Amino acid sequence: MSLQASDIADELVVPQDEEGVGLLTGRKGKDAPAVIKGSSWFSSAFLVVNAALGAGLLNFPQAYDQAGGVLIAIVIQTIMMTFVVMAIFILAYISDLNHSATYQDVVLSVCGRKAQIASAFALLIYCFGTCITFLIIIGDQWEEFFLFVAKKVYCDEQPIYMNRSFCVIVTSILLILPLCFPRRIDFLKYASFVGVVGIVYVVVMVTVKYFLPHDPPQRVKTTPDSWMDVFLVVPTICFAYQCHVSIIPIYSCMEKRNVKEFTKTISVAMFLCVISYTVTAALGYLQFGQSVTSDILLSFKPDIPVIFAVVFIAIKTYTTYPILLFCGRAAFESIWISARRMAPEDIAQGERMRRIITTVIWFGLTVVLAVLIPNIGVVIQMLGALAAVFIFIFPGMCLLKTSLNRLADSTSIEDQRKYKFFLYFSCFFIILGAFIFGLTLTQAILKDATPGGIKPDKSKFTC
Repeated sequence: MSLQASDIADELVVPQDEEGVGLLTGRKGKDAPAVIKGSSWFSSAFLVVNAALGAGLLNFPQAYDQAGGVLIAIVIQTIMMTFVVMAIFILAYISDLNHSATYQDVVLSVCGRKAQIASAFALLIYCFGTCITFLIIIGDQWEEFFLFVAKKVYCDEQPIYMNRSFCVIVTSILLILPLCFPRRIDFLKYASFVGVVGIVYVVVMVTVKYFLPHDPPQRVKTTPDSWMDVFLVVPTICFAYQCHVSIIPIYSCMEKRNVKEFTKTISVAMFLCVISYTVTAALGYLQFGQSVTSDILLSFKPDIPVIFAVVFIAIKTYTTYPILLFCGRAAFESIWISARRMAPEDIAQGERMRRIITTVIWFGLTVVLAVLIPNIGVVIQMLGALAAVFIFIFPGMCLLKTSLNRLADSTSIEDQRKYKFFLYFSCFFIILGAFIFGLTLTQAILKDATPGGIKPDKSKFTC
């Protein structure tokens, strides 16, 4: 048995209409569960932005170089953004039809248990890998900080409190772990606002640096070296804009859960994401050309504005990790409950202990692996391919199944035409997603398998 919205309705926001009818439960007045005030559309937008903006921002300038320059990369990004937003509204639409509270429950409600397990397993891997990426970034930022404020001590002596592994472990325990235990994702809305402020600073800093005098860049591409190179930016775009796994939990916690409010949330969130990614990527790449690193901050000469950016990225990453852990933990919960065929009363009784144990184990494993993996380029290539599954394949499957069901029940010619269009569009969505997944995964494997593999960045923050 799976954990669905009906099983956790009392724990989630339960919006009501003007007559007091619970929209999730259908119960009215005193029979309806106590309403927990949810997030406004505006604060929900910051949750979405914090989920989407992260490691991808640092890697975007290098992706522009790989794709063949600013123009071609922006064209591909615009095309991809259209599908990204479509997938978000497909998920929200189906979530409303079935009152689902998580991504995997959306899949379950339409495509069945096997598809749910597959989506939960893929989501588990994706969230786990992304959390590792976040911790790698935290380690990079601490190294850069110490090289700037105490370079001689760091390079000659490197006391234990300046050791990269020590900083990742200790600061993560102090700043991340306490945020990972709450059950509701909207607990993170205030921390998300702080994270978004940090991202805005980084965008402003890269912009200002571009217009200030700087060394001439190495070769700046205007066309791709090969037509296949245009697809090299796709995994980074998918990874950067992939907020779909957290969209449904965020949507379910909105104070007014409806398409109108959600449209405002997504409009603001996507506007901030597009501006941040495009400005940082274009101006960052034009500053450094082909010498740009997979972490754009490593390309700059160390100075006070850059160090502030380093600190803000670290703070932002501390606030984003719990969002991905929340989604990954929910995916694990679905797999665990289905595997053990737990009854609803057993699900509720053991939830708190499962949540604590899962959180601690998840946190510990990601910290250990982050200490061992060299740089974010290794991880992002793989995760970008997997992100295409959440953006295209599963939403496409859900729309396909829903369209087939509605087409069979429809009687008017107008409805039949509408659902046939949705049917063809969902097939296109699935085929496109499968193509992007296969291509980007193959490119990532081939790139990592070449002699030398993916080498660590040559940072200007060096001893």
